[in-house]
Amino acid sequence: MDRGPFDLAGKGAIVTGGAMGIGWGIVKRFVEAGANVLLADVDDELAAHKVAELEGPGKAVAMGVDVTDEMAGERLVDECVASFGSVDILVNNAGIYPMIPMLELTREAWQRVIDVNLTGLSFVSKAAGARMAEQGAGGKIINVASIDALHPSMVGLAAYDSSKGGVLMFTKAFALEMAPHGVNVNAIAPGGISTEGTAAPLAGSGLTADEMTAMTERFIAQIPLGRMGEPDDIAKVAVFLASSAADYITGELIVVDGGRLLG
Repeated sequence: MDRGPFDLAGKGAIVTGGAMGIGWGIVKRFVEAGANVLLADVDDELAAHKVAELEGPGKAVAMGVDVTDEMAGERLVDECVASFGSVDILVNNAGIYPMIPMLELTREAWQRVIDVNLTGLSFVSKAAGARMAEQGAGGKIINVASIDALHPSMVGLAAYDSSKGGVLMFTKAFALEMAPHGVNVNAIAPGGISTEGTAAPLAGSGLTADEMTAMTERFIAQIPLGRMGEPDDIAKVAVFLASSAADYITGELIVVDGGRLLG
């Protein structure tokens, strides 16, 4: 198949949080586009199970990793290079989404969100960016932010919103730093996406099933395209940003929200 500028054949890619939801959608599209993917996830057993399901011209290997570990970035980069010969693409997708009002939030819970969503992302980016610069062939770093980096969706996400706002500014700052090395750094801001991860905080919020349904219906009513997004809606944009089609784009945030922020 001729994929034109969207061909990722032979590229070594790392996708964190790759075993579920948006991350899994990205892994599947990358393999389909020919990339060789290191599927990294805190759940190593699930990661290995998911790799076994993949079919496509690209290869994939699984790795268990917690992005908050101090050496996570170096471990990911070393494994990607050992498996595929280079690291050309990084997708920072790993993230957590607890729904706790700020007046009830502990310092420990706040710090965990920042550690996973922002600090982990930043230092994995540092490790990958350093290797890309050393390789001398450029690269693509894609950060999964959120529309909450631009506007809060609801009460209970102060820590999450703060972390994603940080992701947006980190993306811009790191893009400026990495541009001389030919490394593009961009971010995607998903809106409401139906995944296992987005269901989890609602399940632990104390809401009844009817209340959860009503909340979802209110959210969908604010989306001009009239539906929640699917992981593949984000994955296809990630393929674009990872490909040569996006060679002249850096430091940008692409909003993929069905028009939710238009209101």
